[in-house]
Amino acid sequence: MKNWDDLRIFLAVAHAGRIAAAARALGIDTTTVGRRLQRLEASIGQPLFETVGGERRLSEAGQQLLQHAETIDASILSATEGERGSGVAGHVRLSVAEGLATHVLAPRLARFQAAHPRIRLDLITASGFLDPSKREADIAVMLARPRNRQLIATRLADYRLRLYATPAHLAAHGTPADRAALERHVLIGYVPEHIHAPELDYLSEVHDGLVARLRSTSINVQHAMVRSGAGIGILPDFVAAKDAALVSVLPDLVLTRAFWFVTHADGQTAPRIQAVSQWLREATAVTG
Repeated sequence: MKNWDDLRIFLAVAHAGRIAAAARALGIDTTTVGRRLQRLEASIGQPLFETVGGERRLSEAGQQLLQHAETIDASILSATEGERGSGVAGHVRLSVAEGLATHVLAPRLARFQAAHPRIRLDLITASGFLDPSKREADIAVMLARPRNRQLIATRLADYRLRLYATPAHLAAHGTPADRAALERHVLIGYVPEHIHAPELDYLSEVHDGLVARLRSTSINVQHAMVRSGAGIGILPDFVAAKDAALVSVLPDLVLTRAFWFVTHADGQTAPRIQAVSQWLREATAVTG
């Protein structure tokens, strides 16, 4: 390999999953990205990506190259930053639930950035979780422990959920005395066909036959619905407990879930992964 800059192209496509998205991130045209990838694959003698459903997924050779490319990328970053070149460097893609990212991680990013100014951190909150076994993410914070043997999973933190509403809503519609009484109230929850993890199916655990009348795929939208007085919803305590506009409904009714820290077995000891791991553990300690 004579042109090491081709690795920058490869990394952008590996992280973005699509040539067009990588080209936009790099500020070059898609033809150039495609041509440089072809040149890199020719120099290695193996395809680096497979196209699945319009997305570029790393081949076995691509997964192997990714580890070396990210190491080189971090080394180049260190070498070009002069006096700022000490400490952990590199790019980390973190797939995480929207509520956790919004209410727990984002408010604590300034402190992380101050401690690790040379780590480029992507918080990816798309519906569902990216899969570290496919190199879609470096770290995923999941709601259940994965069974894939390529992945290393450790329990990150437990968190609790309760029913919440506004005092004005309860004054207008009454406060349910028990779980069965919830059937007579407007409930807020997830869109059933878009629930990407069974751990999010809260209402069926509360009482048989409960159906949400107002629904969203976003926990932040659900929070806004409850906060507006539209109905009663199940929200994590780390989202709603400190919201002065809300009160707990049936406060003895508590659901418990867990966050799992998931990485690929090959990358868990990388310094940049260790740095993000430590920050995640400190940040999520407040969710318990």
